[in-house]
Amino acid sequence: MSTREAIRILMLSPIYFRLRPMQRWQLVQEYCRQFAACKR
Repeated sequence: MSTREAIRILMLSPIYFRLRPMQRWQLVQEYCRQFAACKR
Protein backbone atom coordinates (compact mmCIF):
# COMPACT_ATOMS: atom_id res chain seq x y z
CA MET A 1 0.00 0.00 0.00
CA SER A 2 1.31 3.40 -0.87
CA THR A 3 1.48 6.27 1.58
CA ARG A 4 -1.11 8.16 -0.44
CA GLU A 5 -3.58 5.27 -0.23
CA ALA A 6 -3.05 4.95 3.52
CA ILE A 7 -3.65 8.67 4.05
CA ARG A 8 -6.82 8.51 1.96
CA ILE A 9 -8.17 5.69 4.15
CA LEU A 10 -7.09 7.26 7.44
CA MET A 11 -8.66 10.59 6.52
CA LEU A 12 -12.06 8.89 6.77
CA SER A 13 -11.56 8.81 10.54
CA PRO A 14 -12.33 12.00 12.51
CA ILE A 15 -9.57 11.06 14.95
CA TYR A 16 -6.97 11.51 12.20
CA PHE A 17 -7.59 15.25 12.16
CA ARG A 18 -7.17 15.56 15.92
CA LEU A 19 -3.59 14.35 15.72
CA ARG A 20 -0.56 16.57 15.26
CA PRO A 21 1.25 16.26 11.91
CA MET A 22 4.06 14.14 13.38
CA GLN A 23 1.53 11.82 15.00
CA ARG A 24 -0.32 11.54 11.69
CA TRP A 25 2.89 10.57 9.92
CA GLN A 26 3.60 7.92 12.55
CA LEU A 27 0.06 6.58 12.16
CA VAL A 28 0.45 6.37 8.38
CA GLN A 29 3.75 4.54 8.71
CA GLU A 30 2.32 2.08 11.23
CA TYR A 31 -0.75 1.51 9.05
CA CYS A 32 1.44 0.69 6.05
CA ARG A 33 3.58 -1.67 8.16
CA GLN A 34 0.51 -3.48 9.47
CA PHE A 35 -0.97 -3.73 5.99
CA ALA A 36 2.27 -5.23 4.65
CA ALA A 37 2.42 -7.71 7.53
CA CYS A 38 -1.13 -8.90 6.79
CA LYS A 39 -0.33 -9.44 3.11
CA ARG A 40 2.36 -12.03 3.92
